[in-house]
Amino acid sequence: MKRAPVLLFFLGPLLWQLLTSLWPEAELTRPLPRSLTLANYAGLGGSFARAALNSLLVAAGTTALCLAAGAYAAFAIARLQFRGRSLLLGASLAISMFPPIATVSPLYLLLRAAGLRDSLAGLVLPYSTFALPLTLWLLTSYFRELPDDLFRAARVDGCTPWQAFVHVFLPLATPALATTAILVFIFSWNELLYALAFVSTPAKRTIPVAIALFAGEHLEPWGQIAAASVTATLPLALLTFLFQRRIVRGLTAGAVRE
Repeated sequence: MKRAPVLLFFLGPLLWQLLTSLWPEAELTRPLPRSLTLANYAGLGGSFARAALNSLLVAAGTTALCLAAGAYAAFAIARLQFRGRSLLLGASLAISMFPPIATVSPLYLLLRAAGLRDSLAGLVLPYSTFALPLTLWLLTSYFRELPDDLFRAARVDGCTPWQAFVHVFLPLATPALATTAILVFIFSWNELLYALAFVSTPAKRTIPVAIALFAGEHLEPWGQIAAASVTATLPLALLTFLFQRRIVRGLTAGAVRE
């Protein structure tokens, strides 16, 4: 019973947003609706579906790139002996401390020079830059948790560091990879600033940009905005709920050492 008020406190905004999405547009000025309707969801149209597809492609591409580049880098930092590996991890974390708004102008110029402005690939690259530090931190902590004897045994059996990574450590790191993939996907799905600054074509907008631009000059379609927000949030909420234990485990990996 003590948990009910806390749960209601956190779920209250989401439940009110859900109610608003079912609220008839003509009754938005009333304290409560007389009836509920799905018209706000039906009015989202094909443009919002296209934005959802764009967000899915960008988030999936960012997640794949971060895992491909970050997994082996994290393994190298955790298991290989080379000068400056701690500095490398610290430098990658320092990148994530930059305010995103301070990097919009230089990134815009770089993407324009590379011909990637107003493209989905032009979003994947900056997203990956800011998601890689999280990937490195989580996977490095997890690889350090694994017994040192595994790496020694693989080397004695004739494995190169790459073979030890692919055949021994990568299969064992599946829980950490899943945790990292979920967190990077959520970050990429929800990002607004870069998507708004680097993409101008309506057909290439992502979900956060599409929701932000729903409002017209003389009209605020609160019902459709709420419906779009619920549609964009519900998959992430279900994903987080299903894998909450794995996410917590991945975030706390390496916090306690025996």
